[in-house]
Amino acid sequence: MKEFIQTLEAEFQKNANTKIALEQKAYLRNQFECYGIKTTQRREIQKPFFAREHLPPKTEIEKIVKTLWMKPEREYQYFSQELTQKYVKQFTKQDIKLLEFMVTHKSWWDTIDFIATKLIGEYFKMYPRQRDTYIKKWLESNNIWLQRSSLLFQLKYKKNLDTEFLSYVIKSLLGSKEFFINKAIGWVLREYSRTDPEWVVEFVNITELSTLSKKEALRLIR
Repeated sequence: MKEFIQTLEAEFQKNANTKIALEQKAYLRNQFECYGIKTTQRREIQKPFFAREHLPPKTEIEKIVKTLWMKPEREYQYFSQELTQKYVKQFTKQDIKLLEFMVTHKSWWDTIDFIATKLIGEYFKMYPRQRDTYIKKWLESNNIWLQRSSLLFQLKYKKNLDTEFLSYVIKSLLGSKEFFINKAIGWVLREYSRTDPEWVVEFVNITELSTLSKKEALRLIR
């Protein structure tokens, strides 16, 4: 594990770009440090680390992710969530705790949206009985990133999206003044309108959504 992390650090440091780093930091509202490595370049750097023969055993992933997650440069969080994605088929019931950790630490939309759709969404497919307990807890948490995750985990479910459950989640968050919540409500409805536009229109018509949520929800519907 130590060698894996040290090698990654060396590669990121070697490819750092101060000018791009300042631009990236400003884009993230100066909340995080950056190496200045663009996504396409970072993914090229990551390739050897994600090669099957170099992937760490699943038992080490939580320690690796938590260690990297607490490093200041944002590239480590991006790397960690993409590393975790390599193990989705090996998720255990307890892995929800790691996903919660990732959502609630160094939180911003750029990581939350990946974690919610690509990790939490897959986890709840594997462990559907965990869904009600955790989503209820997250909705009541007053943590906007857990709440946003509650909205977005079904984003890519298409015809498998549970409309009754989505209705419950959205109605639990109605009246929020938080941009990231109202935007996510509109986003998940807009995405589902690709599958069932009639349901989305009816839901929007009978629900007191914010102006932002309603506008986003109906964006694809003529």
